[in-house]
Amino acid sequence: MGILVSILVGAVAGWLADLVFKRFSFSLLVEILLGIAGGFVGGMIFGRDGGVIDQILTAFVGAVIILGIAALIKGRSSAV
Repeated sequence: MGILVSILVGAVAGWLADLVFKRFSFSLLVEILLGIAGGFVGGMIFGRDGGVIDQILTAFVGAVIILGIAALIKGRSSAV
């Protein structure tokens, strides 16, 4: 059950982060993976484990951070 919840939380968080960065438009699988990775990043930043809404918010913040770093890297590589 934990893996299913992680996938669902990752999907929602990745989708929300994709809405923030409209220019990327990832597939659902990439959004899920991004949200799961964001959950790890957000968990390291906030260090808390709460309910599903708290997990979605934490994963969303982490996914936005990952997308922001990707945007910076992409911006630098296209400027060179």
